Order: sequence, then C-alpha cells, then structure tokens
Amino acid sequence: MGKAIRVLMVATLLLASFAAAAQRVEGDRAQADGAYSAEVPVAGQGEAERNGAMARALAQVLGKLSGDRGAAGRPGVGQELRRAKDYVTGYDYRQDEGVSQATGAPTFQTTLIVNFDQAKVDGLASTLGLPIWPQPRPKPVLWMAIDDGSGPRLVGLAQANAARAALNRAIERGYKLGLPTGSAAEQASVGAIWRGDAAAVARASARYSPPMQLIGKIYRVKSGGWKGDWSFVDGGKVLGSWSNSDPDARKVMSGGADGAADALMKRYAKRSVAGPPGTYRVVFSGVRSADDYIRLAGYLQGLAVIRKITPIRATPDTLEYDLELLSGLPGLKRMTDAGDTLVQLDGLEGQPPVFQLH
Repeated sequence: MGKAIRVLMVATLLLASFAAAAQRVEGDRAQADGAYSAEVPVAGQGEAERNGAMARALAQVLGKLSGDRGAAGRPGVGQELRRAKDYVTGYDYRQDEGVSQATGAPTFQTTLIVNFDQAKVDGLASTLGLPIWPQPRPKPVLWMAIDDGSGPRLVGLAQANAARAALNRAIERGYKLGLPTGSAAEQASVGAIWRGDAAAVARASARYSPPMQLIGKIYRVKSGGWKGDWSFVDGGKVLGSWSNSDPDARKVMSGGADGAADALMKRYAKRSVAGPPGTYRVVFSGVRSADDYIRLAGYLQGLAVIRKITPIRATPDTLEYDLELLSGLPGLKRMTDAGDTLVQLDGLEGQPPVFQLH
C-alpha cells in the first residue's frame, strides 16, 4: 500500500511538472492580446531593461485605451510611466528570427509582452483625465487604391499584405480595419476613390458593417516618394480629410490609419475623470518634524494628479496647502488610497479635507 502511494505521489509530481512546462507548446507564440497588453522590443531580459520597456508598454496601452497618440505626453502620465511595473499582471518574452537586408545573415529580436491590470489602468486614466474610447470598437472598411505608375488598383482581401502597414498601425492604435472582398464590382469603385467621391464609395460599402469607411489613394509623386490623400466617413458624413507624404509608402499607409483613429477618438472617446480639475485647499496632519515634512513633500511631488503645490499655513502639527489637481479631490483620494503614506480623516462639512500622515 505504501509503495502504491509513493508511485501515485511521483506520478502526480510528474504530471504537475509536465503541466507547468506544457503551458507553452511547440508552435505557441507569445503575443499581446487586447487593449490592456502591449509588445515592445528589448535589448535583453535584465530588470532595468524590462522596467524601461514596461513604461513604453504602458504608454502604448494608454494610447490604445484613449485613442490618443499623444497620451504619454499628457500631464501626470510621465510620472506614472516610471511606476509601470505596479500596473503589470504578467509578462513574457518572444524571440523573433529574421534576415538582415544588408548581409543576409540571420537576425534575432527579443520582444517583451506585457499584460496590465484593467481596473488599475482604467483608474489611472480617470485620475489623470485621459479620454476613454469604449469597447467594443467599430471596424471601418479600408477602401484604398494604389497607383505605382501602372494605374490605380483597389486593395482587396486577396492583396491584404499590400495594406499590412495600415492594418497593423490600426491595431497599434486600438482598433481594426477591414478590407473589401475586391470583387469586379468593387474594383470599379477605384474611379470614385481617385476623384474623392466619398458618397459613391459609401454606397459601394453598403454591404459591410459598420457604415464607416477609410478612403485613401496612394500614388508616386514627381519629386520622389509617395503621397496619400485620405478621408474618413462615418454614416455618410465626412469626419476628416488629410494628406501625407513620405519616401516609404508603408509610412503613408500608417498615416491613413492614424488619421482614422484620430477621427474616431474625437467623436467617440469620452472623458471619465474622477473629479473636476482645479485648485483645492487641503490640510495634512501628523507633520511633527523636519523628517515628516520632507517625507510629505516628496510624496506629494510624486503624485501624478498634483500639478502645483502652494503652501498656505503651518501649525505645530499640520500643514495647509492649495493643490492644483488634475481630477479634483476624488483623484487625490484615489491615488493616496493606493499607498500607505496618507489616509483621509473624517472632516467637517464645508471645511478643507484632512489627510493624516502615517
């Protein structure tokens, strides 16, 4: 009986070991999945390299969440990017093999895949006043015609690789683009794309859902390189038109996807801030020594929700400040609740809130 138990224990341990190792099987590929994960290239797997990459990954996620390509530069965001690992639920690495275009030798690129806590990231966006572009998001149809000198041609599903730069850039911005099937009838819409007839393209796209179209024509220019003329249509209404140029046609396509993301974000992203921005009087108690003062000052300066600190009054036990807050007192409380340095005390109605220094 004892031998049978030992055999069972060994078998159980082997099974557990196999299950742990089998989480990644041959052919599995670690990759970002969803709005709260991101991929960033890294030079190694050391902690310093990883922390920097996590900051870049969080910047990507905030960009996807808000639809704002400049999200990382908004007030307070930079401070939280330096704490990116506090928002992480897990990470993994992927090794990609390629070939050097210069020498033909094999190349290897390590990529860090980072998954973030949705509730924490949503709370951060609300606290810092970032817009939130709600899920699920629409999938506009990309009606793109390219003329490389031999006449314009529609890019349909069968030519998806030709539009890969636009499709991938859309994913980086937090949404997806679809392509028309490229039937003979749809190929006839090239003329409408070329003359900028958005209404005709919208009619050709009526079989697809949603009724949104990113319309673009890409062509060579005499000075060299490529140019793109774009418009984004939602429900028959042109939300934006723009042009871009670059020596690389892929960057021109990416600019089309960027413009569509900007138009969608402007129309559909909503601000869900913790509270109204402004300047608020706040009292801090338990400040009894120079060390307490230094600790409080350093802590407040590190809170991304605070834009400006103005001293007002000091007593033997308290400090009174005017704080310029990105999202009001609720934003301040949300950030202090995440740590153990300050706790808000019950205060009197109509009086400034009081936070106790621990």
